[in-house]
Amino acid sequence: MKVLKDLKELEAKVKTLREKGLKIVFTNGCFDILHAGHADYLERAKSFGDFLIVGMNSDSSIKKIKGEKRPIVSEEMRAKLLSSLRVVDLVFIFDQETPLDVIKVVRPDVLVKGADWPLEKIVGKEFALKVERIPFKFNISTTKIVERIVSLYCERSP
Repeated sequence: MKVLKDLKELEAKVKTLREKGLKIVFTNGCFDILHAGHADYLERAKSFGDFLIVGMNSDSSIKKIKGEKRPIVSEEMRAKLLSSLRVVDLVFIFDQETPLDVIKVVRPDVLVKGADWPLEKIVGKEFALKVERIPFKFNISTTKIVERIVSLYCERSP
């Protein structure tokens, strides 16, 4: 049960974790074209607690946020990759544009976002005991990867 989509199942899992006294960390993102930046970010997020829940935008959610050409990698494959990472304890796929409903259920001990997010714009911060913002170690993103592929492999007309 490493990938979930049902909030009731997530609620039951979180209840069990709390009963065990585990410190729950939550973060979220699209995780389209998984890269070293994602891996480093997730490793550092996990360091804040015992159990890392990763909220992952569904395909339909990403289309709403980033447009019809995204995601590049399907939600099934993204969830498989994320859930296979040693530091990720659970992946929760959500359809909304933000993970607010998920955060309300999880009520994490630590909510983690990238340092590029100003504190006032972090969704759900009021439902977490603590918020941590992580600076990026690698200058990479899915958009940058796509741009590099296009520049290397797509012919340009004069």
